[in-house]
Amino acid sequence: MAVVLLDILSHLLSLLSILSFPHFAMAAPVDPRQSQPPNNTVGDGAKAGVPASATQQSTSGLPVYVRDYAPLLWLSNSERYMPSDIASQVANTIPKINGAPVAQAPSPLTLNNLDQLNAQGGKDIWLTSREGISASPKWFNGVTPDGNRKTNGATTAAIVTVDKGNGTLDAFYFYFFAYNRGNNVLGQEFGDHVGDWEHNMIRFQNGIPQAVYFSQHASSESFTYKAVEKNGIRPVAYLAEGSHAVYATTGTHDHAIPGLNLPGGLVEDHCDRGKLWDPVLSTYSYRYDRASKQFSPYDPGFPVNWLYFLGRWGDAAPPKGSQGQFEIFGQKRYVGGPTGPIDKRLDRENMSGVKNDNWVRPFLTP
Repeated sequence: MAVVLLDILSHLLSLLSILSFPHFAMAAPVDPRQSQPPNNTVGDGAKAGVPASATQQSTSGLPVYVRDYAPLLWLSNSERYMPSDIASQVANTIPKINGAPVAQAPSPLTLNNLDQLNAQGGKDIWLTSREGISASPKWFNGVTPDGNRKTNGATTAAIVTVDKGNGTLDAFYFYFFAYNRGNNVLGQEFGDHVGDWEHNMIRFQNGIPQAVYFSQHASSESFTYKAVEKNGIRPVAYLAEGSHAVYATTGTHDHAIPGLNLPGGLVEDHCDRGKLWDPVLSTYSYRYDRASKQFSPYDPGFPVNWLYFLGRWGDAAPPKGSQGQFEIFGQKRYVGGPTGPIDKRLDRENMSGVKNDNWVRPFLTP
């Protein structure tokens, strides 16, 4: 029965995939900044719907529309692991390879020299917490956004723009967390790891938003800009409690089947309107050139070299028998940390960056 159901779902998704992004991009662009906010706008006190560029000076050279339409994020009421300072992650970790400290690592290790680790092992290097993952040090908790929705004293996000020519620009909004708490399945917690990169991407045509991408574990969802919930003109996203997976709607999301979110199931993420966070108030911003594969900062004061680091932003999975570690049917409580923005398909043709995954939803779904 389960096989039949999955087969039906597969055919349904294939049918819906005809609603791919290019069909929505054909309409003549209309700038929402020139009209009233859409009906699916949600408020946030006196600042509801105010573009970022109207409340904070734009970063030098960064297109104003990239800030105007930057997503606003709801953190869960139960969230323990808040957004984290990117540089502090480097300061609180030791680069290791095969379980041993990297002998020729720069000292001190900073965002300005992190890329030098590529010559010492690159993809095999792990930024390993000094205390160990099971110690759960205080810095795992990150920084709670204040009443102005800002992570004071912490740069917790990065914007990367990719100009694709012919008026098309992809703007990636990366969010960083020092720790990811995994899902609870049948009373056991699986998938915890140090370091967590999540992101939205908005595709613009001549400065007008066309569609919004939401990263979710090893999968994703994309929606037309018109379809997504907004605060004024800014898309609204919900970060799942613990895992920080990015969803377009609040509530419960089952992700046992990649690419299919149901309102309940075996492997659930939970989202709600707890704390509102505005990542652009504490962000670095960069251009990424597709031809040269080089990053350049919009502000000369922003560190750049860290973006080239090929390794992992957290500990390797501790071996079985280590403190707090367990494994059931191949699933571990503690898993390895993630790669950084450079590994997130920055030069993508369709919204997802995955071949034949062209579905851009014209309506909100879980």
